[in-house]
Amino acid sequence: MTSTQHPTFAELVRVSARIGFLSFGGPAGQIALMHRELVDQRRWVEEGAFLRALNLCHLLPGPEAQQLATWIGWRLHGVRGGLAAGLLFVIPGAAVMLGLSLLYVAAAGLGWFAALFLGIKAAVLAIVAQAVVRVGKRALGTRFKLALAVLAFLAFAALDAPFPLVIAVTALIGAIVARVRPQWLGAHPAPAASTAGSDRAALIRSTAATVAVWLAIWAAPMALVAATLGTGHVLWDVGAFFSKLAVVTFGGAYAVLGYMAQEAVDGLGWLSVGEMADGLGLAETTPGPLIMVTQFVGFLAGYRDAAPLSPLVAGIAAAGLTTWVTFAPCFLWIFACAPWMDRLERSEALQGALAAITAAVVGVIANLALWFAFHVLFPGFDASKPGLWSQFDWRAGVIAVGAALLLFGRGRGVVLTLALSALAGLLLGGIG
Repeated sequence: MTSTQHPTFAELVRVSARIGFLSFGGPAGQIALMHRELVDQRRWVEEGAFLRALNLCHLLPGPEAQQLATWIGWRLHGVRGGLAAGLLFVIPGAAVMLGLSLLYVAAAGLGWFAALFLGIKAAVLAIVAQAVVRVGKRALGTRFKLALAVLAFLAFAALDAPFPLVIAVTALIGAIVARVRPQWLGAHPAPAASTAGSDRAALIRSTAATVAVWLAIWAAPMALVAATLGTGHVLWDVGAFFSKLAVVTFGGAYAVLGYMAQEAVDGLGWLSVGEMADGLGLAETTPGPLIMVTQFVGFLAGYRDAAPLSPLVAGIAAAGLTTWVTFAPCFLWIFACAPWMDRLERSEALQGALAAITAAVVGVIANLALWFAFHVLFPGFDASKPGLWSQFDWRAGVIAVGAALLLFGRGRGVVLTLALSALAGLLLGGIG
């Protein structure tokens, strides 16, 4: 077995920054990048430990790639290493997304800008469809999992069920099935975990202290908002909404995106469906986790309901608050749960709950694709007007088909597909 090396803290910071700036391509590409840099090339982490940590991160809410980076930093240099690696995975993408958000509100209303994002919105349809296929191939290995995906889709599309409720019910079903019919989830009974009683007691005390500290860190900016602007200000609403989202973000960003989009658009009125698609397109082109789209949503919410602050100040504050309450919990989960890795990996109920949630996520993403497709292909739909197809935007349809051919037929990357779709939007934008 190849021996591992132990880097200095400065080396960890340098390589973590490199990974943060190069982490394009979603979680699969980001995890592959970390594996190449940290396992294959530098041998800082052993292969088995890397895979066990990845399994742990799949059990936790939040972006698994960022949590894996945090775990690696924690393993190499404790809490300060986890903070350095986790923050450097987020900060480059957060800075780029903030800059794009500022450009977005500055250029809104210009003809060329609207044409550009016509192409981006259409490409997002193909990207979300690709996510359905990709996650479905990985998650739907049994008929029972397929049934969970279909039921989740119907719960959203037909019953408009709340996302947290669907996740909770699915997790409960998975935990029960894992014990009585594990083969329905494609799982096998896990061996019993073993932890010495004295070690377990010390671990519980340490975990309780970690949770208390990070809950305080998570809540600190919300306390500041409440003390200065009050709980009726949009910044409070932004922080509360994305804090809740951080707890239910299982199965990747696409899983929670449908819930976030519908709540932010229909429930809270922070932005339009088209703008939500624009934000997803921007997030796909930036390094770091795709969940960074939350920062775009928070920025627009603050920018448009700024009083008594200026729009720019409120937008930046809302973007920063959104990023804080989205990622502070990730550090809480890792620092609290990493010492329990062995027990968590061996928990039948937890593994079953995760498998069920992952299957249901396919239905969630399918509902998101349907929701986006209707609003992008039939913009400004008015039921009082005769003829559904008379309101069809053929330009978006053509670009969406072209994007699908690039992604599925030619195997092109997301960034290239978005760039070519944006160009097509500019070319077709002037045609009514």
